[in-house]
Amino acid sequence: MMRPLLLSARFLAGAGALAAVVVVTAAAQDRQGRQVRNDPRLERLDAEARPLVAGVIDSARAAGLPTEPLVQRALEGATKGAPDTLIVSAVRRLAADLGRARAALGAGATPPELEAGAAALRAGAGPAVLAQLRRSRRQTITVPLAVLTDLVASGVPVDSAAAAVLALASARDADMIDFRRAVERDIALGAAPSAATAAAAAAGVFGADATHVNAGARPARPGRP
Repeated sequence: MMRPLLLSARFLAGAGALAAVVVVTAAAQDRQGRQVRNDPRLERLDAEARPLVAGVIDSARAAGLPTEPLVQRALEGATKGAPDTLIVSAVRRLAADLGRARAALGAGATPPELEAGAAALRAGAGPAVLAQLRRSRRQTITVPLAVLTDLVASGVPVDSAAAAVLALASARDADMIDFRRAVERDIALGAAPSAATAAAAAAGVFGADATHVNAGARPARPGRP
């Protein structure tokens, strides 16, 4: 009779420990939710926008998405004096983009990768590009994604920017940054964005000094860097 009682006691003890873990986890999640709703930074929003933005942030947190970019997007709108409807819409769009980025990059994507992925998606890169970049590179892809977004912002067509970044997927982050600088420098000197991108990518692929590529750029005037 003692052995069944002992087993029952152990089972109850284990069940109690599991229940304690569940309670602690639930309490932590509830505390995080209250922190979002009570984030003093959200006090900068108007009374109508504040609960809507907090709701989006709560939903993102529950889905395991990074919430700080959402807070910053809301604060950016408040600083610029944007209407409440635009602030809420912008926060909702960013939350949706973060979700799309995670779907493309996988559940193991880090918050910086998700934020960079969301920016790349907004720039026009498709989810397939993000997924291919993830498969092509073992280390973090935050910098390649940021480079892709910066290239598009510089006037490089999305397809050209994506192809170049994918071609350089195995390059170091520092080389990726040098590649972006080379493209931006040649564009500033008059090269067509696509030509500058192709030349800098070729230099990176074949080991040339990407910082000195000049794809059809106009000669710099004396005294200029």
